This record gives sequence, C-alpha cells and structure tokens, in this order.
Amino acid sequence: MPSLLSSAIAQPARNQHLLLLQSSSAQTCLPILRAVVKHASERTRETTVLFCFLYPPSSFLEAPSERSENVSVVDMTTHIPGYDDEDDGKLPKDRILDTVQSAPAGPINVVIDAIDTVAADTGSVSGTARLLSELLALVRTRGATSRVVLHVLAPSPLIPILTQTRFSPTLTHLIAHPTALLAHIASAYLTPPPPLASPEKFWGVFIPISERHYESERLVFGPEGEGSGLQEFAVEVLLRGPGGDGAARRRGVERVLEGWSPAAGGPCELRDLDSLKSLWSRRAVPETQKALDPMQNLSFNLNLTPEQQRSRAQVPLPYAHEGKPLEQARAPAAILYDPDSADDLDDDDPDEDLDI
Repeated sequence: MPSLLSSAIAQPARNQHLLLLQSSSAQTCLPILRAVVKHASERTRETTVLFCFLYPPSSFLEAPSERSENVSVVDMTTHIPGYDDEDDGKLPKDRILDTVQSAPAGPINVVIDAIDTVAADTGSVSGTARLLSELLALVRTRGATSRVVLHVLAPSPLIPILTQTRFSPTLTHLIAHPTALLAHIASAYLTPPPPLASPEKFWGVFIPISERHYESERLVFGPEGEGSGLQEFAVEVLLRGPGGDGAARRRGVERVLEGWSPAAGGPCELRDLDSLKSLWSRRAVPETQKALDPMQNLSFNLNLTPEQQRSRAQVPLPYAHEGKPLEQARAPAAILYDPDSADDLDDDDPDEDLDI
C-alpha cells in the first residue's frame, strides 16, 4: 500500500485540488516540490504550468529542449515590479490568471514556487489570498484531478489563510521538519515518534513544539547543530477531506509522519532515516532487558534442589494455632474490682444517726 506522501506526489486523489508545501529556514521542502513537478510533467494527458518567482526553472525541470510539450514555464525571477524595463504593466495576479485561462482544455496542474514572493510583488496579503482563491476556483473547473501546488516559507501570514476550510474544504499539507527536532523531542520529552509512542501522546507534544520555528532553528543552527546540509528529513503529512466516491467521501483529517531520503529514492519510513536509527536501537535495549532472568550471572545460587524443596515443605509453620480457631469456655460476665488503699470503703450507713 503506497504511503500518503508518495500518493500526494505521484497520484493526486480526486477532488484534492490544493497541495501546500511548507518549508522553513531550518528545513527546505524543495526536493518534494521537484518530485511533484517531475511526476506532473510525466502525465502527458495533463497540462502543467510552472510559475517561477524565486527559483530558476532549472531547479525543477531539465533543459528546455528536453521538456515535455505539456509543460509550460513562466519565469518571473527577473521581474521586479517598478524596476523591470520590459514591464508591460501586468500585475502578478493578471499574469497568473491569464496564463491558466489560456492553457489547453483538460486537467491542469498549476505550480507556484514561492507564494511569499507573490505576496511581496502584490503588496498585500489579502490581495494574494484573493488571487489564490480565484486561481483555485478556476482550477476546480478543469477536472477532478486538477490541482494547485503552492510552496510557502514559514512563518508566513498566508499559512493560516490557506489552511482554513473556508479557503478549501480539501487539503494536502506537507510540512518539512529537520530530523534533529524528532531526536530532541525523544530525548528531552521522552516521546519518540510512532509506533515507539502512542500517536496521541506524540502529536500532543510535537505539534506545539514544531510550530515554534525558533526551536528548530536552534537545534539546526545552534552550537550543537549540524546545519542545514542534511538531505534527509521528516515530512508531516496532513490530509483533509480526501474526496472521491463511496467511503472516500468521509470528512476528516489524517495526520502521519513519514521520511524523505535521497538514498531511498524519496519517500520512506522514519526508521529508514540514518539520522533517526538511534531512536529505534535505544528502544530495543529495554525490551531485551525485560526478558532477562534477574537470577542469572550471580555469584551465589538462589535456586533450590528438589530435595531442598521437599525439606522446606515439611517444616511446620511458626504459628501458635496453625490457623485453627481458639477454643474458649464460655463464663458468665462479671465485674471484678480490687479496691485501692486510698479508697474510702465503709460498710456502715453514714445516715444511721438520722431518724429517717
């Protein structure tokens, strides 16, 4: 069964029209974006439009002569509003919507490599949100497998807007995390990732810490960090409202944690990441110790031979009655009083001199 991450990259689900890739200064999500563009370009029945606002097209595709005919690239890396001599006066909103509307009929994949740069060029977060909302509505009319792929750098004011159900009922959200964050949570909070710990306990600790981006930056770029040179990382996959037919129409949210490793060819399990294998090895040590016999490797023998066990069974119990009830004779109740020397006991009647 394919993982959620590999399915989100290569096989988009029906009616999943929004794919949000989230990077941070501590961990980039660009390898996943390259894989998404690569798989989209291989689906020849679909049109792929790539808008490059921050990264050059060569970061995602091969040379222009080797590209598929169904791939269209709009290079906006040299376009700076107000400083471009060849500026035709079109706003980023007009360029994006006009390009998508003029694309060939049929399913379409619209990829924007940096929506933060789009927001900077637009000059308004609300204006960028309206642009993306119009773009998403336009893509929905092009088929059930059409989708908008957005890449954002966290923290960003656009993330809370794009993840709301009002913006899109369905959502595939991929968040890249450094493996140092998982190792830190397992060490400092004694909460390793599932299945080493229960999902409820792990997500209750992981989510609030991962949302504090300075924590990841400290772990990666701090004195004990390894920097951002690691090629493998963890991916938080959030799938909301899968859509489709039958049972797939259920409304709900599914959240899992998977890995990304170039050595494994992309998506993989967390246990396959070299930087996290120590978590599983540390977990295996206590389980082995629990199975050991505590009476082994002692300098003296605590076990009894069969003869010693028989002799022990013949020893009488050191109890007075050996568990039998005590037989007592029943006597009538009485009060016994021993007078003290200071007691004033006189059998004479103190009122005998009175004529009563």
